[in-house]
Amino acid sequence: MASGTPVVARWRPTLSVEALILLASLAFAAAYNGALWKLLFGTSDLTDPRKLALLAGLFLVVVCVQFAGLALLLTRRSVKPVLALLFLCTALASFYMDRYTVFLNTEMLRNILRTDPAEAGELLTGRLLPQLLLYAALPIALLLWTRVQSRPLGRSILIRSGGIVVALLVANLALFVQYKDAASLLRNHREARDLVTPTNYLSALFRISRDTVAAPPGAARPIALDAHRLIRAGTGRKPTLLVLAIGETARSANFGLSGYARQTTPELAQLDLLVYPRVQACGTSTEVSLPCMFAPIGRRDYDEKRIRSEESLLHVLNRVGVEVLWIDNQSGCKGVCAGLVQERIPGDADPAFCDGERCLDGILLPRLEAAVQASSGDLVVVLHMLGNHGPAYSRRYPPEFRKFVPTCESLELSDCSQVEIVNAYDNALLYTDHVLASLIRYLESRSGRDAGLIYVSDHGESLGESGFYLHGLPYRIAPAVQREVPMVVWLSGGLRQSAGLDPDCLQQGVKGDVAHDHLFHSVLGLLDVATLVREPALDLFSPCRGGGGTSLAAHVPAGGAPS
Repeated sequence: MASGTPVVARWRPTLSVEALILLASLAFAAAYNGALWKLLFGTSDLTDPRKLALLAGLFLVVVCVQFAGLALLLTRRSVKPVLALLFLCTALASFYMDRYTVFLNTEMLRNILRTDPAEAGELLTGRLLPQLLLYAALPIALLLWTRVQSRPLGRSILIRSGGIVVALLVANLALFVQYKDAASLLRNHREARDLVTPTNYLSALFRISRDTVAAPPGAARPIALDAHRLIRAGTGRKPTLLVLAIGETARSANFGLSGYARQTTPELAQLDLLVYPRVQACGTSTEVSLPCMFAPIGRRDYDEKRIRSEESLLHVLNRVGVEVLWIDNQSGCKGVCAGLVQERIPGDADPAFCDGERCLDGILLPRLEAAVQASSGDLVVVLHMLGNHGPAYSRRYPPEFRKFVPTCESLELSDCSQVEIVNAYDNALLYTDHVLASLIRYLESRSGRDAGLIYVSDHGESLGESGFYLHGLPYRIAPAVQREVPMVVWLSGGLRQSAGLDPDCLQQGVKGDVAHDHLFHSVLGLLDVATLVREPALDLFSPCRGGGGTSLAAHVPAGGAPS
């Protein structure tokens, strides 16, 4: 090498593609999988030789499997750019997995890919910079500094094939030696596979891509083609106005009308409502719950591919002559309103409610008023609320609703005590209560309409309990606070009468098991839509239609508590 060559250049190592992949796999397993090892061995005594051997064996399995997968795909030309991208993405993934106990499965990755810029911006905190410098910038710099060895094609194929075979043999041997202990541990922690990074998000990305190719957007299959209205326009009844308010991240545990020790729903408590205190959500994220609650099969027969490939409740209503409008103050309808009329509220729509990035839910009332004035027939308006979207709970309500103090004002929840987080969260619920009560008072004033409002949250939220924050845990291990949501129903006297609902039956309603699954069938029943797809047993109002029966609601008379 010429004497003028810089010393650093002379020190540049030359490594084979296989060596680079092996080093990257070792780094991923050792430095980027903290959430995995914490789940599997967090409370274990690693001075116990048996536990230490199990950890070593599983570590080898993770390294070898990831090596085999990467070695199968990467070439001399692609190894550097692909590994650089993986270091960046895996650094980001491990940061959020460690900080919020996020499980990067297909549902979560789909949620991330559909996150809007404002939502993503709230998750970019100052704590992320050191993580990116240490776990992304440094390894990428070392990777780019290294030379990649060149070999003849035949020899390269032979060495690569041998490396993959050896890696798989070592992985199987490690599992065989520790099979009894490993099988028991992994059986008790089936969700661990969603923590093996970067394998978790790469496999999830593959499944999402495969599903997108198999069922491209806009190709929804029609459902309920036999649907028809039992009561037609022109029979002397008033036009129906039904508002479906879809909440965000409101959990039953903190909802005043669901029995929470704090009164976070003082205005709703003064109204004559049907309250369903603990509704089982379809999922633990908006991406899952929203399509599911508007589908006929719901959670009980959950089939994600079918739900995403079929039309929703709103398409059925639109087909039978009901005008449908989706007003969004969140991150979109997730395909539920595809092809229907929708209005997305921009972050700078009104300075009275908006900060340039987000708008408070109070903006939904004037939007609803405008929609009602522009319509003369039967109308269903879906209001997709911002609600309690975290982690910026303190940004979800105006200053006058800061009742519970002190509050967490930081986007970094670890900077706050759990008391501060809960206070900010409860203040956001107070504001949701005010918005819902305002909507109902407006509907009460529409004497020319048979009006109603159904409010239900999409999923719940963890506020630090057991170390969990936010939402999106796999359903099978998610705590109740992420799965149980509140639902309230207000029906005008005219709508109760036109729907044939017995007031005495509704007033004598009792608590019962209710889920998102009921929404599809209950709305069809309330709007007198007949179809073989509708299941009367899942219509919350069916027991009170035509007299007699027992509702599944807890009736709340004005000013009272659930009966």
